[in-house]
Amino acid sequence: MSLPHFLASLSLAHLSAVVVCLGIPVGSTATVGAAESFSVDSKNADVIWPQWRGGSQQGVAPEGDYPVEWSEEKATRCKIPGSGASTPVIVGNRAFLTSGIDGQNHLLGVDIDSMEIAFQTPLGDDRGNKHRKGSGSNPSAVTDGKNVVAYFRSGDLACCDVDGKPLWHTNLQEQFGEDTLWWDLGSSPMIVDNLVVVAVMQTGPSYIVAIDIESGEVVWKDDRMVPAPEEAAQSYSTPLATEVDGKKVVAVLGADHLTLTDAKTGKRLGTLGGFNPGQEKFFRSIASPVITGNVIVCPYSRGATLTGVDMAKLIEAGSDKNAADDAILWMRDDVGSDVPTPAARDGIVYLISDGKQSKGKLLALSAETGETLWDSSLERTRSSYSSSPLVIGDRLYVTDESGTTSVLENIGGDSEPKLIHTNQVDDDEQFTVASPVPFADGLLLRTKSHLYKLTR
Repeated sequence: MSLPHFLASLSLAHLSAVVVCLGIPVGSTATVGAAESFSVDSKNADVIWPQWRGGSQQGVAPEGDYPVEWSEEKATRCKIPGSGASTPVIVGNRAFLTSGIDGQNHLLGVDIDSMEIAFQTPLGDDRGNKHRKGSGSNPSAVTDGKNVVAYFRSGDLACCDVDGKPLWHTNLQEQFGEDTLWWDLGSSPMIVDNLVVVAVMQTGPSYIVAIDIESGEVVWKDDRMVPAPEEAAQSYSTPLATEVDGKKVVAVLGADHLTLTDAKTGKRLGTLGGFNPGQEKFFRSIASPVITGNVIVCPYSRGATLTGVDMAKLIEAGSDKNAADDAILWMRDDVGSDVPTPAARDGIVYLISDGKQSKGKLLALSAETGETLWDSSLERTRSSYSSSPLVIGDRLYVTDESGTTSVLENIGGDSEPKLIHTNQVDDDEQFTVASPVPFADGLLLRTKSHLYKLTR
């Protein structure tokens, strides 16, 4: 059954949800993406967490002896001025995040040892937020260890060195068209080789653009004008870098389509549509896909569906829409995630559900078959989930919108994992939407107003 036919057969009653948008990413052989092929952090030993979901872009931390239990008394925190929701990225002992301060976009550098702000560099006018969970500084920065690139709702895309000195600055909206998103920009830039890649999916001119990280010049642009109705044309997901049969590829999910683009040239290699066969007008997408092995797993339909796709088969299909359907490995309409992006490692996909009825449900699925390996549920509270889960060894870290982090262990098997700690911090003001990230043997957690350093 094709993806459109499958999805059209579903009941859409459970797909209707309140429009909540943050602006807050078989068969033939394909190799795993950034984690094993060209992970950014493998190029520079000082780069610990180079982009929103880490060097692999799959939400997996390097090996280390990380804390599992903490409290306000054990933590160190830094007050972050202004308003922002970006997850930190890390080079050495410095964390980089963004915030709108006094009407200006800012890139901030925080010294992790002292937990003091080392610099805050203004980078254009802050456009503020439309949604209560969002801001004008939702996208995470990205770094190669030498350059740090920040992107803002205003369209400003700017590169600084690790000490905050501006190197180049451009505005994508001035070059390619104004922002038409109904809510706050949430797609983070990502790095592949020397290119910074940004995806703009909106009502009107939509595109993927690759910019040279050294010069700020456009290297290629793929006009991603795929058919999708009204708000369904809008996406807040982040691109992924991967490798398929030796070719570096940019994967983008949004506007009712999955596209695969040549990372070097910008040539479109494959397109899979049909994620919204009923042409629902409000199927904007927030969660990004994840990749493990040769499978890309796509959350869609406001968290109501999950689809596994063979990337090599999709590229083989090219522009043949019927053949593209053959790349679908499995589809499920009983699990999913709307805002939090899943994590993936070693053929297993981990997700936290944020639906009204399924809030706090955790699942581990086989990426190859979509089969549930285990499921569990966290205690229901008033808080939902916007942060994305983090995999560390045999543990899963899940943070809710109050800044409370649950730690589960024994996640790699087929039996239900054990909840070992639930950790709270004093800054529990809604909404924590940034995801926890590792540094050395500790964790950083950005809450509504603070950056926390958590150690053993």
